[in-house]
Formats: sequence, structure tokens, C-alpha cells
Amino acid sequence: MKFTTLGYKGLGAVLAASLAGCGGFSLGSLNPWSGPVERGRMVPADATEYACDGGKRLVVQRLPGAVMIMFPERDFRLDQAAAGARYTNGSTTLLLNGDQVSLEEEGVVTFTACRKAPA
Repeated sequence: MKFTTLGYKGLGAVLAASLAGCGGFSLGSLNPWSGPVERGRMVPADATEYACDGGKRLVVQRLPGAVMIMFPERDFRLDQAAAGARYTNGSTTLLLNGDQVSLEEEGVVTFTACRKAPA
């Protein structure tokens, strides 16, 4: 029985070749000194982006009888209240008033004077 010895370089080449087929893998991702790669969040085509006071952005996707609020770190659903232009989940409320939108969280208005962002 004959054994073949692979040196560190040979083992690294085999490892790199075997991982090259994995989606999203690159040798640069193995660099311990590189920081995390931030990717911009995609806004769905049927969502509306609003520019609000204080330079804040709010993304709202309308659904039948509800809306989805989309933040970079999370999304959540608000159901339509009886009033029609008001959506809530009990702790967060979105108010639509003509072309303006505002968002209230836990009784505090966090996004105000929001208007459709220029495309």
C-alpha cells in the first residue's frame, strides 16, 4: 500500500478547489483582518420608500388589509384598523394622511412628515 503525502500548500489547494464551487465563497472571506461586508437591503418593487424628518427613511409595502414596515434590521406587519388610513399591531401605528405618513412606536412618534422619496 502506497501513501501520498500532501504538504500544506497541496492541502490548501485542495481545500480552496473544493470550496470554490460553494456559492458566495471567496478566498478573501478567509482573511481574518477584513471586516464584515455590508450589503444594501433590496427594496421590493411594490414597496414605497419615504423620506422623513431628521433624514430618516421608511419603507412601506402595502398588502391587502395590511402593510409591511421594512427596516434594515427587521420587518413587521401592521393590520388595517377600522379607520382605513391607520395600520397597527397594538404597539406600533402607521398613519397615512394624504401624501404624508407617520409612524408611532410605543406612543412616541418616531417617523414624522414622511413623504414619498424621489426615485
